[in-house]
Amino acid sequence: MNKTILITGAMLGISSVVFGAFAAHGLKALIETESLQTFETGVRYQMYHALLLLFVGSFNSLSKKTKKIIFYLVVGGLLLFSGSIYGLSTNSLSAFNFKSVAFVTPIGGLLLIVAWIVMAIGFTRIKDN
Repeated sequence: MNKTILITGAMLGISSVVFGAFAAHGLKALIETESLQTFETGVRYQMYHALLLLFVGSFNSLSKKTKKIIFYLVVGGLLLFSGSIYGLSTNSLSAFNFKSVAFVTPIGGLLLIVAWIVMAIGFTRIKDN
């Protein structure tokens, strides 16, 4: 599981850099400034959680079960949170109306919050030597 978590964290980090560069250079002329800032929020949260997965995958004191839960919460949360933000901020460029699925954004955010809570609880279960 650690390898999967680390590879996923690395891939999310890579794609957040790509998305950030795309926003700065490709989207800047195509969408409003407010939409560009919204897109960058999705990129920022994706990078934060890529780093979280890199930490979780390399931290050996958390149980395998806790790591697995964190992994699924982060991946699901990012798909819903950052994914919907990417869609909403580029809505004017698409034939699909992403506003119709905007309700998933806070659900994704909640999943990300729960991932951090699960990690905190996991830390409380670590036995001091």
